[in-house]
Amino acid sequence: MFTFIKLFSLLFALCATATAAEPASQPQSSSTIRLPLALPQLAYELIDTPKDSKKAKATEDLWQRLRAGFALPSSQHENIQAELNWYKKHPNYLKRVSKRAHPYLYAILNEVEARGLPSELALLPIVESAYDPFAYSHGRAAGLWQMIPGTAKRFGLEQNWWLDQRRDLMASTRAALDYLEYLHRYFNGDWLLALAAYNSGEGTVGRAVRKNRKQGKDTDFWSLKLPKETRSYLPKMLALKQIILQPEKFNTQLEAIKNQPFLDTVQIGSQMDLDLAAQLADISIEQIYRYNPAFNRWATPPKGPFELLIPSQNVKQFKLALTDYPAEKRINWQRHKIKPGESLGKIAQRYRTTTRLLKTVNNLNSHRIRAGKMLIIPLARRDLNDYALSSEQRLQQQQNRQRQGRKKISHRVAKNETFSDIALKYKVGIRQLAKWNGMAPGDSLRQGRKLVVWITRKNRSHFSNPATFQHPLQKTAKRRLTYTVRSGDSLASISQRFKVRLHDLKRWNKKGLRGKYLKPGQRLKIYVNTTDRET
Repeated sequence: MFTFIKLFSLLFALCATATAAEPASQPQSSSTIRLPLALPQLAYELIDTPKDSKKAKATEDLWQRLRAGFALPSSQHENIQAELNWYKKHPNYLKRVSKRAHPYLYAILNEVEARGLPSELALLPIVESAYDPFAYSHGRAAGLWQMIPGTAKRFGLEQNWWLDQRRDLMASTRAALDYLEYLHRYFNGDWLLALAAYNSGEGTVGRAVRKNRKQGKDTDFWSLKLPKETRSYLPKMLALKQIILQPEKFNTQLEAIKNQPFLDTVQIGSQMDLDLAAQLADISIEQIYRYNPAFNRWATPPKGPFELLIPSQNVKQFKLALTDYPAEKRINWQRHKIKPGESLGKIAQRYRTTTRLLKTVNNLNSHRIRAGKMLIIPLARRDLNDYALSSEQRLQQQQNRQRQGRKKISHRVAKNETFSDIALKYKVGIRQLAKWNGMAPGDSLRQGRKLVVWITRKNRSHFSNPATFQHPLQKTAKRRLTYTVRSGDSLASISQRFKVRLHDLKRWNKKGLRGKYLKPGQRLKIYVNTTDRET
């Protein structure tokens, strides 16, 4: 009854407004109420609106909700058109990416809207990672939002042996949006500059703005001289916006995504084997990793976070099953009797764990252990090879994936060796070498680490016999000399005299070289080849 009175009052008010708006030349009967033409339809909609707004919202398509929040300025720049042309030529690309985005997009869009930000920001992971949470770039960026280690640390994301929160759906999204909001303020409310800075850093964009301002030029994104990657970065996103607004126009099919949660956060309270978690949630172990990609190992970290993302439809059964598994049953434990000569490091290596973890669970204050004593060691429920998307297994898959026309060989990293040294040795690209080993060219190499190198057929014969190539620091083929610099010497002349590369000579003496010129009496280390050096 109350709803009917409210509806009648609204109709009466609208009628009165419509009557007042009638021209004075049109006479009206005092017994007739003239309704605006749209009013009956309005009344019908008011009466027919579902009472459960949440139910109505759930039937809405998530892409439509995304479109409704678009707020970035439109542009017809030629760079956008070039990106549109690329998407037209690759119609299946967005279909694959939208399918990959399915588990994550709802949660990301929720966070974007909660902050009152343009919904286009939810498209950023398409440009950054193609919505692949395991993406890792040559610039050491990881996760959906491709955050580099420094920025991740700046915004509170943890990175250790157990987990990398740059790949965590919720943690990385909050950190990325924190960074974008900071950049938005930094560039005085200009979203295009903020997005450009997300790609290349506020310093790069800030310098370009100041340079244009000094020269009296415009300082908008399109007027700046920025790195090539950044100049195409924003057009990719704006092209995506146009395609999502009108997918049929661009011959694009988007994976249908319902406007409802796909994943829910469940607090588990303690460390847990991920195989057990998958079993209790009735999903595969691959799925548990894809929904919780931050975890590097076979279990959640011993010190937390103690939460998992579980498909919403499986949460109830997961929580119920979890009650049968107290903390002590969620991880398998083994007792190990320390043998004479064993070290904590060797034991950790044997069980594929860390010395830090062994110290923590056994309450050890140092690395000292005694033969005959017992250690408690956490173990995976299954063979570690079964945890297919753990950090270790992803690396093995990356290293062993067949490369057409190439043969795989192994290389053990020597002291002070760099990607550049190894790439030059095997005549392969530096980025290529790093990618084969799940790394970035800027990552540090630990002495003794085993790398794979995929060499071409052309170079196979040369590298099939290990004796034909020795690392500069290997004593079997190299001998270290100490050379005292003489008057008139230069690094170039010394490298020619001893038949070594100038780059190597500088690297061997990195700590001892000061300034541009050598000084007489200065001592240099040189590793000469004993097999071909002239006497």
